[in-house]
Amino acid sequence: MDMKSGNMETQSSPTALSTIKRWAPLAVLVGAMVFAFTNGWHEHFTLSNLIKNREMLLAYVMDNFILAILTYAALYIVAVALSFPGASLITIAGGFIFGWAYGGFITAFAATIGATIIFSVASTSFGATLREKAGSRMDRLAKGFEENAFSYLLFLRLVPLFPFWLINLAPAFFNVRRGTYITATFIGILPGTFAYALLGEGLDSLVAAQETANPGCAALGTCEIDLKAAITPEIIAAMVGLAIVSLIPILIQRHRAKKRNLKASSND
Repeated sequence: MDMKSGNMETQSSPTALSTIKRWAPLAVLVGAMVFAFTNGWHEHFTLSNLIKNREMLLAYVMDNFILAILTYAALYIVAVALSFPGASLITIAGGFIFGWAYGGFITAFAATIGATIIFSVASTSFGATLREKAGSRMDRLAKGFEENAFSYLLFLRLVPLFPFWLINLAPAFFNVRRGTYITATFIGILPGTFAYALLGEGLDSLVAAQETANPGCAALGTCEIDLKAAITPEIIAAMVGLAIVSLIPILIQRHRAKKRNLKASSND
């Protein structure tokens, strides 16, 4: 009896340990999300707060440039990993504080790291579970995605219509390799990131114009700046155009496969 119970404990321990490893990261991430949203951390990411504190932020960056970069990157990683709304506003803040070049690259690296955290957690937890339960239908869909994972993911990143958090999760269901995910994510978010960073760099002139019309509005946080108007249809059209270009390799591959099939049929 003792020997049997000992064997059962030996067999169950690895299973229990693997279960903990599989679900513990997700539990930590969800717990952090609940804690952050409950305490209203996301409510601090507002344009009025950025404008009100711009002098303090610029002075801090001037005195502590490297530390400011690391702090901003860490903040962005946390915001993306916890799926905070308003990541575009933080990108604007990066362009405003560091300039479009520094701000854009720092944001792209930080956003990629944050997205990879979500992807890794989802892949090892419910992503694997859902794939197992979905059966052959999910397998066929996953196979098609996996064959052109880079192009599909690049397309999703480039099109400014899909929520960022959703694209972070979706590839976890399709066995996308981490290296492919990281590369496609980093390249795919560059156009949108730099567009928002450029908008951030020009924010100071917008604030100055508002101060002229309404003195003291920056300190009070009452400056009326419509950031949505700055994202022009031309910018959106350019990103959609890039997204369509990213699908060209898939179309070429399918065309070649069709030609091979026709040639094989004619030979038969």
